[in-house]
Amino acid sequence: MKILSFDTSSMVATIALIEDEKLIGEYIINHKRTHSQKLMPMIDELLKSCEVKIEEIDKIAVAKGPGSFTGIRIGIATAKGLAHALDIPVVGISTLDGLAFNLYNSNGLICPILDARRSQVYTAIYKWDNLNLNRIEEPIAVSIQKLCEILLKRPEPVIFLGDGVQSNKEYLLEVLKERAIFAPNSHNITKASSIGQLAMKSSEDENFYELVPTYLRKSEAERQYEEKQKRCEENEQCKC
Repeated sequence: MKILSFDTSSMVATIALIEDEKLIGEYIINHKRTHSQKLMPMIDELLKSCEVKIEEIDKIAVAKGPGSFTGIRIGIATAKGLAHALDIPVVGISTLDGLAFNLYNSNGLICPILDARRSQVYTAIYKWDNLNLNRIEEPIAVSIQKLCEILLKRPEPVIFLGDGVQSNKEYLLEVLKERAIFAPNSHNITKASSIGQLAMKSSEDENFYELVPTYLRKSEAERQYEEKQKRCEENEQCKC
């Protein structure tokens, strides 16, 4: 089975081709450029380099969030379009699951944190058990202070990774002290190979109609609209 996987839920654009659990090729670009411009050319170039035709792909795997709202939409739309055109199944994998999988079979707790802005992070807590990656806490959008409150209830060391690490590292060390461990920089970015391997293990194939993103919270535009509507309700003179 050949799986084409990709993740555009952060600034990183990453795609991978996996065949029968063997990684055939992977591209990772961590550079400021819109995913809408680079994703399809990256897919085309990877397949050409691996001498694989798009018609040979058996399944599409995509990171479904949380993360950048725009990036997630681009990834989901591309996955839906390819799955529809090729008439193959698609599977959506949590971006946080993919990050945690970067630290394969590590000890202690794994805590990926992504910058969610507005003084929050997207996060979840994981632990490996007999080569199985288990979620201890489900994905949430919380403040770093609230995350530390959750972690302080458990005794294990915690390995942090993700693009939200650097800006919160000082606070994590202050609160968790020697329990806080930080993954190498190479593991802080999302990897399509991790998304693909999780998809290979998953039995939850979806029809492209059923694939939906995971945002965890409302977009800035939605929040602004709701605030505007609330002001209008409070002001009967409003004509907006």
